[in-house]
Amino acid sequence: MNRRGGRGGRGARGAQGAQGAQGGGSRWGWLIGRTAARRWVHLVLGGALLMPFWLVGLVLVGTVRNDGNPQGDVLAQFQAFALALLLSSVAALLPTVRVLEATAARALGLAGEQELAGTPSRSWGARRRTALWFVQHLFCGGVVSGMSLSIPPAVWVLLFDPGFEGVERLFGWLPLPPWSIGLLLSALLTLVSAGAGAWLARTAPLLLGPTPGERLAAAEQRALELAQRNMLARELHDSVGHALSAVGIQAAAAGRVLRSDPEFAAEALKAIEETARAAVAELDTVLGLLRDDPEPASSTTTPTLTGLRPLLRQVELAGVAVAARVGPGTGELPAEVSRAAYRIIQEGLTNVLRHAGRVSAELRIDIASGALELELTNPVGDGRPSRPGGGRGLHGMAERAAVLRGSCTAGPDGDGGWRLTASLPLSS
Repeated sequence: MNRRGGRGGRGARGAQGAQGAQGGGSRWGWLIGRTAARRWVHLVLGGALLMPFWLVGLVLVGTVRNDGNPQGDVLAQFQAFALALLLSSVAALLPTVRVLEATAARALGLAGEQELAGTPSRSWGARRRTALWFVQHLFCGGVVSGMSLSIPPAVWVLLFDPGFEGVERLFGWLPLPPWSIGLLLSALLTLVSAGAGAWLARTAPLLLGPTPGERLAAAEQRALELAQRNMLARELHDSVGHALSAVGIQAAAAGRVLRSDPEFAAEALKAIEETARAAVAELDTVLGLLRDDPEPASSTTTPTLTGLRPLLRQVELAGVAVAARVGPGTGELPAEVSRAAYRIIQEGLTNVLRHAGRVSAELRIDIASGALELELTNPVGDGRPSRPGGGRGLHGMAERAAVLRGSCTAGPDGDGGWRLTASLPLSS
């Protein structure tokens, strides 16, 4: 236990060291490391974005005050600054602003591992959040950019030319030597830049991340894609898997009687050809869905109970004689129910071929109590036991039935045989 704890401690220290290296090499990376540098660049970007709004605000303030030179008035500049933030909040309501701001924040590592939205704002709630982010980005960026432009020259003068005439006028009221004032100004710039960058990094996932509605829509989209993938996997498993099993068994049977019974071998080879052609057609349908083909092979190529007779003929040539009893009305079933029933029967007969061998089977198809009832029974062949726990086919049949709010079960019947039953509501 101690050794494991030691390894865990070393692993934790290694992870912390990696995080420290990513953040600037120490725990102070947010203040003076690479993280602080990237955040400063992001703030300067905000200051650059503020400039057009500030110039427009300066013109408007000068027009209202009838002042031909508002740049020389400090109060006018602050008024223009406030007006620029107001104008930027209106511009930030454009849907694409969120994409641009999120891209910049992500490129500069502002949000770390947090998720930021990658699509335009589609709701007014998302636009308001983006506007709030944009305004605070420009506000913090404008402050830091202004300090970055004014403080370094002042520090240079305080450290290397303290006798400059402006030093006494600006800093003479402080009872401190010029060099200490320069150091304080440098520390102030560092702290303000780091604090503003940390604040933006903290609020970026909240204001630039997906809204609850967008997260729900994304989750629904992922669930839909997963359901489609499962559906395609079932189609491939049932169609191609059955075809390969049938072709393999038919080819083996034809090979055994090729000389002794050429007529049966020829019929088996013909069945192999038909099975392969049907499998290619079904595979083309599935591939069309995978490619999002606007005109894929239509669902009419997906077999239904109307194609049950060729299926029974295939398995009969493979050595399984099926006694089928089909009740009235099965030719007028809803297409979804008929396709699901065909696939369930197909997979059930494939399992008979794989696990029971050359045996006889009984198939019953009836309509009762508003549902299509299926039952397939067969004896368990000698020397070919079923795989423990079954394969994907049993799960696929259960999923097909569940999609239609039905049920499907398979298992020993208690008399040394195997029974597959399914109930598919017609109104599902």
